[in-house]
Amino acid sequence: MRRGESSAAAVSSISVRQLRKAASNSQAVNGLTHTFYRYPARFSPAFVASAIEQFSTPGQLVLDPYMGGGTTIVEAFARNRKAVGCDLNSLAVFVTRAKTSRLEDRDQSAVSHWATHIVPTLSYHTVTDELAELICPYRTKNLALPRSRPAKKLMALAMLSLNKLTSVSAQNFARAVLLNVAQWALNNREEAPSLARIRARISSTCNEMSFALIELEKRRIENGPLAPEPVLIQDSAVELPFKSPFVNGEKVDLVVTSPPYPGIHILYHRWQVDGRKETPAPYWIAGCYDGKGASFYNFADRREQNEDAYFIESLKTLCSVRKIMRDGALMIQLIAFSNPKRQLPRYLENMTNAGFAEVREATSEGQLRAFRRIWRVVPSRAWYANLKGKTNSSREVVLLHRAI
Repeated sequence: MRRGESSAAAVSSISVRQLRKAASNSQAVNGLTHTFYRYPARFSPAFVASAIEQFSTPGQLVLDPYMGGGTTIVEAFARNRKAVGCDLNSLAVFVTRAKTSRLEDRDQSAVSHWATHIVPTLSYHTVTDELAELICPYRTKNLALPRSRPAKKLMALAMLSLNKLTSVSAQNFARAVLLNVAQWALNNREEAPSLARIRARISSTCNEMSFALIELEKRRIENGPLAPEPVLIQDSAVELPFKSPFVNGEKVDLVVTSPPYPGIHILYHRWQVDGRKETPAPYWIAGCYDGKGASFYNFADRREQNEDAYFIESLKTLCSVRKIMRDGALMIQLIAFSNPKRQLPRYLENMTNAGFAEVREATSEGQLRAFRRIWRVVPSRAWYANLKGKTNSSREVVLLHRAI
């Protein structure tokens, strides 16, 4: 029997059927805290939940080395697994922390008062030196045109009002509310909503997000015993072996992730406004910084024809992830390719070179058979992606590998 083909490298057909069923779920992203922010590459919560339930147990360590909007972290946290997330993007870390940070009752009350009593009093006609300093032309690039200007100023006034909240947790949660509403008001919109609608949206969104955090905590209690809060790392996955808890020797039991797609360049760090002009406004609202181009988050420049840069960087990260996984641990990935015929074999070669073997299915009769890959259509794509129709990038494939 060849290396990678032992029963230890196999998964049961029952588990595969459950995963296949979850992958076919085409519902919009919802539930728990998943709607806090519409991250560009939206991982399916149903798929992630199935993977975690089928292939890990409470108390085990689940990793997402390219965590994006934090779907894996939320689902692992809800099921009381130890969760570690890593991403280069400071916005991804901010969003994931907002999705998984518990608010004390006094903070809940303070944020609710801010949204329902302070935000409605904010006036567009307010002019202060502090406001002028906050509206930095670089950080609010392409929001100076008439369509976006009112929303930009209201967001700035709301951000200044955060000093009414005395705890850092409450302030960060309120920023997450503003980020959610600003994305709704500005990103890929043909017409900007009125300021009255934006104020009302802040109030309703604050209530919805507060309730979602309460529901997440209830789910954790139901699935007890409680695991610690997730560890979130802003860095390249290459650096994971040198980060806590891995530098102390702890090993990963399961990886569930969706890495950057080769040849498919997604704007992880910008919104598109006023005819698809790019703005770094989400970092301005979240209170974090970004000075990177798209290639920083995609492993390669979107204008680059040569794919080598992607696969070189991908291999580095996969090798580091393998170092912190226990032998036999499973890595489950959902990934798309601009050219699957050429790129999928290269990606599988990277997995082999990094120390992984693709799993086989173990039937109820004890036989091993090749894993039939699961392909799914990407649901809820942006309107400009849907205009291109059923391209290769509109289909994702599930990859299952063991650390060997």
